[in-house]
Amino acid sequence: MDKKNNPFINCRSWLFAPASNPKLLYSAPIYKPDAIVFDLEDAVALREKEDARELLIEALKSINYGNIPIFARINSIKTPFGFNDIEYLVKAGLRNLRVPMCDTPEEIKEIDEFLNKIESENNIEKGSVVIAAALETPIGVYNAYKIATASNRVIGISLGAEDFTRCLGIERTKDEEELLYAREKIVLEAHAAGVACVDGVYTKIDDLEGFQLQCERARSLGFTGKACIHPSQIPYLHKAYMPTEEDIEYSLQVLEASKKTDISEGGVISLNGKMIDVPIIEKAQKIVDLAKLSGMIKR
Repeated sequence: MDKKNNPFINCRSWLFAPASNPKLLYSAPIYKPDAIVFDLEDAVALREKEDARELLIEALKSINYGNIPIFARINSIKTPFGFNDIEYLVKAGLRNLRVPMCDTPEEIKEIDEFLNKIESENNIEKGSVVIAAALETPIGVYNAYKIATASNRVIGISLGAEDFTRCLGIERTKDEEELLYAREKIVLEAHAAGVACVDGVYTKIDDLEGFQLQCERARSLGFTGKACIHPSQIPYLHKAYMPTEEDIEYSLQVLEASKKTDISEGGVISLNGKMIDVPIIEKAQKIVDLAKLSGMIKR
């Protein structure tokens, strides 16, 4: 995938749902998340793994999910289920994989080679299957940039805070200062690699005020989106990512000025006495994209 045109950077809400729950396979799109992740890993008991995979395959064949990207959180390739998940789901038409417990770039390269084989054998366009990698251990966070750049298939990386803190032997506190370094590292290295960066879940589904604060913090740190585990969280997340009217108006002015003078090869333009360069134009485009997603301006 051309990471300069990575559409997943505009995904604010990533709704997780167990693939073993037939009702959720049908109802998840109703809540209009930006992406849906059907979980075959943590949310599915060991004895139900293969049945859940078959349910998801049937759902992919029979349900129209519209324009919502559908991911499967596969089982780790370190388990007996991981590569089977990849093979059967890709053959069934799935093109988006969420890889859990990703520790090293070598894991991504191994999956990349396996996907090359599957695509070649089944007349699937090469490189059409993409990967979102979940970093859930200290070594995974340490290797964030290497993982994000291990393959052109990688469209995003995310923090798995529950497993990360468990690995450190610590508890998640209310202010979550213990996660600040990991969050900042993932954000910086995702942006450096040109991929999406997704903040982890907030498990207290009844505490929507706390979730709202987490969403605002995630956006202020630079996360392009956040995981949800309940549909009630989606409106709060989308609200946190809404730009202000002032930001939208200024961004539209910047983009209009950039159309009149092409500075893609360098230089600056003047707008209301301020110097505008390429990074400011790129930021303006991101704000306008968010405004369109939020319904604040027409697409």
